[in-house]
Amino acid sequence: MGRNPMRAVVTLCAAATLAVPLGTASAAPSPDRTTTRRGGDPVLVDCASRPEVGPASFILACGDGNSRLASMSWVRWDARAAAGRGVNVVNDCVPYCAAGTFHSYPVRVRLDQPRPWEKDPGQEHYTRITLVYTDGAPDGAPRVVTLPLWS
Repeated sequence: MGRNPMRAVVTLCAAATLAVPLGTASAAPSPDRTTTRRGGDPVLVDCASRPEVGPASFILACGDGNSRLASMSWVRWDARAAAGRGVNVVNDCVPYCAAGTFHSYPVRVRLDQPRPWEKDPGQEHYTRITLVYTDGAPDGAPRVVTLPLWS
């Protein structure tokens, strides 16, 4: 697990929270953020169960906000998948999360596997996210992380 096994465990736990929303934190709206549907394309559901299309930022760790996407630029957003680039801002939780330091890691992001959204069955939402770290990754994290998204 590298030099600091506790840091690796904390980082992996933060990544695991992608699959389980624990709170009501949400991405801060950007001036050009849109929650409207573009031609029926799938949406990305944020921590507060709001649909988003092409958000500039997105909280991954809903429970504590210790992992988020920022400075997102989307090059694709359609019925099958979305793809973009940005940074994954992750708290190292050293010595513990409240006193930790946030670090930015450049990533490529892919959203896929659209399915009907339980809250609005006429609207599809992406159900899987893949992060590819392009220049280093958080301690203990693999270069490619694929996890389910909440609905």
